[in-house]
Amino acid sequence: MVRKFFGTDGIRGRANSTITPELALKVGQAAGLTFQRGEHRHRVVIGKDTRLSGYMIETALIAGFTSVGMDVLQLGPMPTPAVAMLTRSMRADLGVMISASHNPYDDNGIKLFGPDGYKLSDDVEHAIERLIDADMARKLAKSPDLGRAKRIDGVHDRYIEFAKRTLPRNQSLDGLRVVVDCANGAAYKVAPDALWELGAEVIAIGVEPDGFNINKECGSTDPAALCRKVREMRADLGIALDGDADRVVLVDERGHVVDGDQLLAVIAESWKEDGRLAKPGVVATVMSNLGLERHLRTIGLELVRTPVGDRYVLERMREQGYNVGGEPSGHIVLSDYATTGDGLVAALQILAVVNKLDRPVSEVCHRFDPLAQVLKNVRYKKGKPLEDAKVRSAISDAEVRLNGQGRLVVRPSGTEPVIRVMGEGDDPILVEEVVDGVVEVLTQTAA
Repeated sequence: MVRKFFGTDGIRGRANSTITPELALKVGQAAGLTFQRGEHRHRVVIGKDTRLSGYMIETALIAGFTSVGMDVLQLGPMPTPAVAMLTRSMRADLGVMISASHNPYDDNGIKLFGPDGYKLSDDVEHAIERLIDADMARKLAKSPDLGRAKRIDGVHDRYIEFAKRTLPRNQSLDGLRVVVDCANGAAYKVAPDALWELGAEVIAIGVEPDGFNINKECGSTDPAALCRKVREMRADLGIALDGDADRVVLVDERGHVVDGDQLLAVIAESWKEDGRLAKPGVVATVMSNLGLERHLRTIGLELVRTPVGDRYVLERMREQGYNVGGEPSGHIVLSDYATTGDGLVAALQILAVVNKLDRPVSEVCHRFDPLAQVLKNVRYKKGKPLEDAKVRSAISDAEVRLNGQGRLVVRPSGTEPVIRVMGEGDDPILVEEVVDGVVEVLTQTAA
């Protein structure tokens, strides 16, 4: 079934163009009606990042939820994983995060979590979409049954304590100098406080949100400023979160970026040694480097691949019983602790390994040499370029050329009209040629 509103990570688009108050109102009503199960007083928790448009969207969502009889608990700026955790902790029927994650400030989005803290299934999202397009006037609450809204205090402390408890009780970060870049986003308060309370010396950047500067020249998608700061402060490492703090990349003491694949390798190997892996393997997407797959194989672990998107990683983890998964972008899902990617919790797991091994981050977080990988995007205006016979033929020819010495992944983006072409292999020149060949045919088809 074709999705009209939901993409791979909730509803996302340009604020006040795609994501309008009218749409947010309808989402609130439709989601509220979908999750009214039982006779108890129903409640929804709403968190957001620091985008200017968050005020507009939050107000419209509150109107939608209260109009169908749901009480609203407003959390204010909080990381996405905190919203998921608090949905369960506060026994809410539904959780909402207003964020466009790593996108610029002028985008925004709506992510929904069920009462178990997990993102919604495709079937539930389809049911909500059908209601959005329907006439809900007769389903609105009667005047005495309207919901109430109030802001909740103390939620920052609850999340900080939750994050700290993912480490052993006697674990201390004393002696570590850490630079943390919060992307001027949702974790600008909680991440520095949590690290400081664990004993680290903390230098915080990206903690002055103004509604416009989220992810701007900072955060996990643009860690250059963090790399410079780590070198300037002679820090042991840097932590870069994205706008809603569900992903993380690290920077070692030399100022070099450590991506999600290396972080997965560190956690998987550490948990294997400690007997903490639920199954001998890790779940990752088709975009994870072949070097990670080969490395895990040498230590007796399997790499299980899924389509791109942390929701698909988590679905496979739940279906098959794995407790570690993630993406190269830094979405790390540790299901022993969280129901979605949690950048802070993942970073704390790496810091625990650094403390345990008492070695520089550049050594701890270099578990394999990644294969040459090339990623190029082709924008298209309409249609389905991947169904074109010439495109399919070009992809088939490219896979033959790689001949088992690499991988080719060609896929549509889940958030924009773009085809992503990724190739990797032992021969960098061949990989570049293969990707360029497919891109050329796609460009001609998409013109």
